[in-house]
Amino acid sequence: MTNKAVYINAISKFLPNNPVSNDEMEGYLGFINGSRSRSKNLILRNNGIKQRYYALDKNGNSTHTNAELAAEAVRRLQNDTFNINDIELLTCGTSSPDYMVPAHSAMIQGVLGCKPIEVVTAGGTCNSGMLALKYSYMSIHIGMVKNSVCVGSEKTSAWLRSENFEEEAEYLEKLGENPYVAFEKEFLRWMLSDGAAAVLLQDKPNKNGISLKIEWIENKSYANELETCMYAGGVKNGDGSLTPWRDLSQKEQLGNSVFALQQDTKVLENSITKYGGMFLAEVCEKHSFKPADIDHFLPHMSSEFFRKKIIEDSSRQGLPIPEDKWFTNLDKVGNVGAASAFLMLEELYNSGNFEKGQKILIMVPESARFSYTYALLTVV
Repeated sequence: MTNKAVYINAISKFLPNNPVSNDEMEGYLGFINGSRSRSKNLILRNNGIKQRYYALDKNGNSTHTNAELAAEAVRRLQNDTFNINDIELLTCGTSSPDYMVPAHSAMIQGVLGCKPIEVVTAGGTCNSGMLALKYSYMSIHIGMVKNSVCVGSEKTSAWLRSENFEEEAEYLEKLGENPYVAFEKEFLRWMLSDGAAAVLLQDKPNKNGISLKIEWIENKSYANELETCMYAGGVKNGDGSLTPWRDLSQKEQLGNSVFALQQDTKVLENSITKYGGMFLAEVCEKHSFKPADIDHFLPHMSSEFFRKKIIEDSSRQGLPIPEDKWFTNLDKVGNVGAASAFLMLEELYNSGNFEKGQKILIMVPESARFSYTYALLTVV
């Protein structure tokens, strides 16, 4: 079996409702214990996000499920030569599925109503979209299918609503403690956004216009070295281990906001860019590649706070990436987790900013247990 080249031939997005400004956020997410956040302004000042999208109305009611966000992004890939019933393989990545079971990809297929196909769901957080992309790439590369649609989607706003923290705030107040939830839990309330982006991969490039040839996709996890940083469904202990929600009573679950998405910010700051720089050095050596040779660098960043640190750590490896080649849209769409890399790629691809022969390097770090993806594309 001859390995085939794989091309990205279309990219689409769906961002629900109207953009939500920084001043409007608590109107959608609610006030914990009736009080304004003490950390919101500090977090927003550091992360550089000016607006984001929520699949909520102004009363906090849901307007779309995660599967519906993803399905709408997939529908927008359709054109004169491709429709949803042409899909051979559907892969997806998300950190916020609507259900524990069934799998998210099956729910997307159900919303689409397309023909019976193979579906795959990649677990994780931000890297799940890239893991799904790699499965699509490999399936076409070895000739198992001729096309695949890969979608990254998130609906984290439901996690961020104030009612998910009220029980903990009341519990703390009863104990005579400050009824404000920990910074680690509030941190992500002002970081995350909803939305979806979909990518069409095929074994032949577009006859008209440009395509993006996938040169390689490299992933690596450092869970063997680093403790959990971002998590939901558990309680983090003093030794860095997690106690799963199943081992907690219902009272303990509510009193600890155990299903809230939270992040150990100290672990995040000390490790996230350091290990990303280390893995970049490995990837460059493996592929005889120099970041200085690229034309576009698309780094997924949860916060602009990390820009300087990425520059420092890549430079420390002797692999500086010129800042004039950087592109992010974090300020406009927020941190959309598994969809973020695809949203950056979509904006440049559909706005005519790519020229044939250019090289694009994508970087996606995931802080949950520290894993990373680098991918190299060529415009053809």
